[in-house]
Amino acid sequence: MSADSPAVPAEQTIPLAEGLTPTLEAWEKATAAVLRKTRKLADDAPDAEAWAKLTTRTLDGIEVTPLGTPAASASLPEPGLPGQGSFTRGTEAARENRAWDIRGWFTDPDGQRTADDVLGDLENGVNSLWLTVGADGVPTDALATILEPVFLDLAPVVVQDAHDPLGAARALAAVIEDKAITAHPGTNLGVDPIGNAIRGTGETDLAVAVEAAKIALPLGVRALVVDGTAVHDQGASDVQELAYLLAAGAAYLRLLTEAGFSADEAAGLLEFRIAATDEQFPTIAKFRAARRAWARVAELSGVAEENRGQRQHGVTSRPMMTRYDPYVNMLRTTVASFAAGVGGATAVTVLPFDEPLGLPEAFSRRIARNTSSLLISESHVAKVTDPGGGSHVIEKLTDDLARAAWTAFGEIEAAGGVLAARERIAEQIEQITTARAAKIAKRSMPLTGVSEFPNLYEELPERRRYPSAPQVFRYAHEYEAMRDEPVAVKAFLATMGPVAAHTARATFATNLLAAGGIDVTVAGATDGVESVVAAYDGSPVAVLAGADGLYAEWGADLVAALREAGARHIIVAGRVPDSWRDIGPVDEAFAGLDALAFLRRTREELAR
Repeated sequence: MSADSPAVPAEQTIPLAEGLTPTLEAWEKATAAVLRKTRKLADDAPDAEAWAKLTTRTLDGIEVTPLGTPAASASLPEPGLPGQGSFTRGTEAARENRAWDIRGWFTDPDGQRTADDVLGDLENGVNSLWLTVGADGVPTDALATILEPVFLDLAPVVVQDAHDPLGAARALAAVIEDKAITAHPGTNLGVDPIGNAIRGTGETDLAVAVEAAKIALPLGVRALVVDGTAVHDQGASDVQELAYLLAAGAAYLRLLTEAGFSADEAAGLLEFRIAATDEQFPTIAKFRAARRAWARVAELSGVAEENRGQRQHGVTSRPMMTRYDPYVNMLRTTVASFAAGVGGATAVTVLPFDEPLGLPEAFSRRIARNTSSLLISESHVAKVTDPGGGSHVIEKLTDDLARAAWTAFGEIEAAGGVLAARERIAEQIEQITTARAAKIAKRSMPLTGVSEFPNLYEELPERRRYPSAPQVFRYAHEYEAMRDEPVAVKAFLATMGPVAAHTARATFATNLLAAGGIDVTVAGATDGVESVVAAYDGSPVAVLAGADGLYAEWGADLVAALREAGARHIIVAGRVPDSWRDIGPVDEAFAGLDALAFLRRTREELAR
């Protein structure tokens, strides 16, 4: 075993079932054999190099190994039990109703429509409400009507108004008081001036947080949301989001204790909103790491142990969602909500798949709420508290994220706190967005339906516009900008040989071009230069697609013939053979290229 291998004795076995006790060496051998078949590992390389080949790094530089081993978690701190200690394994010993809150999101400015949506969702699986009110969503004066049929002692309600947070808080408080009931303790007035400051919009006066706390405390509800999506929506990494949550949460604790609240009261007034992405294991670990790190902040702030648990609201990531092929968003949000639930979120909001297009409709709302219902009731994901606990990979990722976030949190504090460090935070997020963009451009971070396997002929569902569009840095935006302006002229796909000989590269080239809004005319089965030229449609761009043998045999002649016929820009699917070096410039389309740069070049040639 090499230095890259886990520090586990070679003879250690991992029992799976009777008669099956594979060793790590056996795993390395089998894995290395597969990698050699796919040419990802040299024939003479030691088997142990499989670890290095399959280990990935997150944008934060955290390693994710292909296999969890006892050595990975052997030296980690004991996570304790759910509901105690570091709270890594859960805020409570057991979730209420042995599940997470299925929290619906409502933002439609049509008050009656929202009232109907709320009632319909509550009757069909939703048991918690999140309403964007005011100028960005539901009219504040419609709140009483919307919540009139809602049992507020059973269903937590969270409001959010960036521009008039106290107006929304008072409106919700008035509804609670009018009903003369004890509201569910998960109810939250939703004030977050720090998040508004980070987003650059809305009310940023910290005094509103203190006022909201004064309203909330007598009602037995929460007052503030520490919203990690404020940085996530701008492109922040997992560690950056966690560090922001700690810094903003600490700032609110200081603010409230300085205003006369006890540390326990202040901690009990907070809820943390965390983005859940379709990166399953990092998301599970992120929720666990958030609880662990926050419990330490609370401990240092003088909060009693029983009050150090972090109430978490998981929201499926907006940046990961795409406008094109939006139905794929159902798959993304299923993975994300699974990860948030397994990670121990108190409440989970699955954003409707059409969220990037505009105001959600009845069908998308139904799919969103049923996603959690299926995970809870059919897949039984919530039957076990912290099902990821004890997994070597999950425990190691949790520890790595918590430690990295704690270091980043310390740097924010050293810079004067979250508000003083706003510019610094923005600069660091920009570094992450640049690194992520490079991965997306090279399609090592694929976006299904956009950068991979796009449907060039799809008709997007029409949706009503938001009162004000959410401020989101969507990962797919550069590809989608090209799709918004498809090229009128098609590229000519010069397929070489019979269908079996060119299908793989022709499909690759077609999908790649479609990602940039470029359609193709296909030559079809051919048997030589003349038959390809006979099918040529006069496009300024010709893309050769065939087997290496055919490239060597008559590819150079085909390039010359297509140029003579009028093709100005020649592309080869794959790499340019050495034998073509003297035939002039030829562009290449291959796995791992900068797809965005390639597509922009090709579009420019088609538009000339």
